[in-house]
Parts: sequence; structure tokens; C-alpha cells
Amino acid sequence: MTSNSTSTSTSNNPRLSLGPISYYWPKAQVDDFYAMVAESPVDIVYLGETICSKRNLVRFEDWLDIAATLKAAGKEVVLSTLALLEAESELKRLRALCGQDDYLVEANDIGAVQLLRGRPFAVGHSVNIYNDRTLALLAADGCMRWVLPVELTREALAEMQRLRPAGVETEVFAYGRLPLAYSARCFTARAVNLPKDDCRDACIEHPDGLVVETQDDNRFLALNGIQTQSARTMNLLPALADLRALSVDILRISPQSEHMDQVIDLFHRVLTGELEPTASAEPLARLMPTGPCDGYWHGAAGMDALVAA
Repeated sequence: MTSNSTSTSTSNNPRLSLGPISYYWPKAQVDDFYAMVAESPVDIVYLGETICSKRNLVRFEDWLDIAATLKAAGKEVVLSTLALLEAESELKRLRALCGQDDYLVEANDIGAVQLLRGRPFAVGHSVNIYNDRTLALLAADGCMRWVLPVELTREALAEMQRLRPAGVETEVFAYGRLPLAYSARCFTARAVNLPKDDCRDACIEHPDGLVVETQDDNRFLALNGIQTQSARTMNLLPALADLRALSVDILRISPQSEHMDQVIDLFHRVLTGELEPTASAEPLARLMPTGPCDGYWHGAAGMDALVAA
């Protein structure tokens, strides 16, 4: 397999990754976005459609072209799989993705893990790794990087880090709307009274998801096709001291449709010591679609903002 170095970080400073785009964007917007990323200080870039196979404006061959450009720019590139497969056509695409040898693959469901067994792979946050025994089983199959499920706490991660297998990197979802659930139903299509099979690309009208409000006008969730997200944006950058103390290897930023160059810059400035972690909270909050949260990390309700605000 051809890839950049994936050995566990030896410094106390985590590397910075950019997760796959969760939303349905026009191809021109995707191309412009990754042109910016190529010039950014991000170390690792995850590419591919992880939500819905009907989002096909960017084809598999296009993703490979983007991957080649990013690799030439010095980025480590990882190809991400769908989190929920429902059709033979999706399985065929999964086999093609897992069968290529040019890039590391991030498995977002156990089916992908089965196809990747015996070779190095990463495991995304949609695979439920809640204890060290699960992580050890996956490591025996070839997992060399895992992403902490977003609902787990700082204390849960501390226990996992104490017992994690040698040579396995830990990545933490540090910024972005929280991925909460996946369903066979398409909530975005339903919101505009369309069936899933004839959705007419309804989600392309919502580049950061369709926000749902409670009866008392609290912006609660964001609908993103078959995925349900938090309306608020998780921000763990103010907790960088804890993340360093827990020997986290990688911090993941999840893309949003606007201000990503500024978000990446703020993370980079904090990681390089130019800006104090807590000083980043207010400027980051101004860049978010709705506002910040960090409750899960502290063992509280996920939508709470305890330090991130």
C-alpha cells in the first residue's frame, strides 16, 4: 500500500485531520474546497461519500483525482466508506474502494472491516468502539487507527488509551456537527414530502443540513439525508491540554460549507502555540452555523456548552 507515514505520533502535539464532507455539495464547490485544503496546514484528509450513494455528482474517479492532488500537496489521504449500506450496487462500490491499494481506507461499518481484514485500515466514528476489547479485536484484523465515538467522555477515552493496543492511533472528533444517528429513511426528503427513491436531490439545498427547532424555538437537530446531526457544533479545541495529556494522536475537523479556512487556521494557531486554547472558543463560535457544544466530552448532555462557548 502506498501512503504517507501512519505511525503513532511521538510528539505531544496531535496532528490535524479533515473528515469527509458529510453534506451534498455541487462538484464545483467540492473542487474549490479541496483546492483550499491543499494549501492548508491540515495533515490528513478523508475523502468520499459516507452518507448516501445517491449523492453522485462527485464520482469515485473524481475522488481519486482529488486524492492524487492532495497527496502531491503533501497530505496523507484516506478514502472513507458509506456508514449504512442497503443495496447490492453500494456493496459493489464498497468492494472497489476497499480493493484499491493506493490509499488507506476508513471503514465506517463492519462490512468494510470484513473486506479490509488482513491489511491496514482505519475505523470511523460510526463503528461502535466502546471498550478496549473491541479495539483489540479490530487491531488484530488490521485496524491501525480508530476514531472515538462522539458520545463518549474524557474519562472513557482515558481508560481506552490506557489499554489500547500498541501501534494503534487514536483520533478524536474535535470540531463539527455531531453525527448522532443513521436511518434507512431519508429525513430531508420526507421534510419536503418526497419519497426517498425520488428525493430529487433535496439535500443539496441544505449545504449544512436542515435545522430542526423545538416548539420553544431551540435549534435542536440538523437533518442530513439519512443522518441526524446535532444543530450545535462540537468544539474540543479548548480542551487541548486534556487531549495532549491523553496522548491523542489526531484531532478531526468535520467540514462545514463556510469559513473552513478560518476554522483550520484557528486550530493550527492553537496547536503551534500562537494562540491559547481557551482564547479560540469565541472566534470559533462566531464561525459556526448555530453555536458550540461539548457536553458529551464532560459527561453532560451533548448539546451543552460547558467550555466551548
